[in-house]
Amino acid sequence: MADNDGEKTTIVETGGGGGGGVLAVVILIIVVLVLLYMFRGQLGLDGSKTTVNVPDKIDVNVNHN
Repeated sequence: MADNDGEKTTIVETGGGGGGGVLAVVILIIVVLVLLYMFRGQLGLDGSKTTVNVPDKIDVNVNHN
């Protein structure tokens, strides 16, 4: 049977959803961490140390006239 009195019904669903934004942020953080790991050498994050060798003694000859 049809409802003939002219009233309309609106159904509003609440709750659920909303997890897409959190998932997008988590995936973005994972992608950034993977990129940092892959390019750590170019960014100077590889932990290798630059060694500088300084001699114990420096001989300097200065001739005075």
